Amino acid sequence: MEQKNVIGIDIGGTTVKLAFVTYNGEIIHKWEIPTVSEGGPEKMVQDIATSIANEQRKLELSFDDFKGIGVGAPGYISLQEGIVYEAVNIGGWRDVPLSKLLGEATGYNVRIENDANLAALGEYWKGAGDKADNLLAYTLGTGVGGGIIANGELLHGANGTVAELGHMTVIAEGGRNCNCGRTGCLETEASATGIVRSAIDGIEKGRTTSLKAIYDENGKVSAKDVFEAAAEGDKLAEDVLDHVTTVLGLAISNMAIAINPSKIVIGGGVSKAGDQLLDPLRTKFDTYTLQRTGAAVEFVIASLGNDAGVIGAAYLALH
Repeated sequence: MEQKNVIGIDIGGTTVKLAFVTYNGEIIHKWEIPTVSEGGPEKMVQDIATSIANEQRKLELSFDDFKGIGVGAPGYISLQEGIVYEAVNIGGWRDVPLSKLLGEATGYNVRIENDANLAALGEYWKGAGDKADNLLAYTLGTGVGGGIIANGELLHGANGTVAELGHMTVIAEGGRNCNCGRTGCLETEASATGIVRSAIDGIEKGRTTSLKAIYDENGKVSAKDVFEAAAEGDKLAEDVLDHVTTVLGLAISNMAIAINPSKIVIGGGVSKAGDQLLDPLRTKFDTYTLQRTGAAVEFVIASLGNDAGVIGAAYLALH
């Protein structure tokens, strides 16, 4: 039987990433278009459909060269119904029948999933996850997302909130406000945003730090600045990263005890710190988890970068 290509799409707050992908996970062609929320989901779907047709024409590929489309979108998703229940960072999308709309616009069968879940699936299939049957994936970026693969299957849960790993409570009282409406979520502490907030808190409290000069000059600091300062022995930066690895190690250890993974994949912009993040994180994880649970686990940095979402979406379309 002929093996057809598929189309992987990763819808983000600023760009929509698209790729033509072979049945065995090789990217033939990839590109991006702006995420334009004005005009509602119907306009965005039409933009995506037009872009796909244009790229197919440029590459002299036909409609029949493709089997279907997989799509990752942020927020709460119903895989079965093909509905985006809520995606706050895309113009406040609510109850959008994305599978139906995009299917009608393109003529293809369309399957949708949460974007962080698909990044996990991409790493599982073609990346650092290396097809581990039991895998935890964390994406540490502006927020904290993730995905869970158990017995070789991506977990979905009852109503679209499985693997909202950034919304595990790690500060029981007095935590920072989170966009989800609660306080003390992992996302408020261990994301790039949380790292920056912790550093600025220290600066504003008058702690001695090399980060103050950066803050005074630019009006801001970055998570990268904090990691670089910590590498130079800056005490505030070291304390910030100690806090990050403590809360993250605790959260991951609790999840590991629940699903007993063999791989824990750390991705997102914060993961670019590499061993500077991974080594202390592993130490904290081992402090909190069961010894036997920890013995089964390998920590790895995600390897697919921005391609993880479209490759995971392709896997979704194929399977």
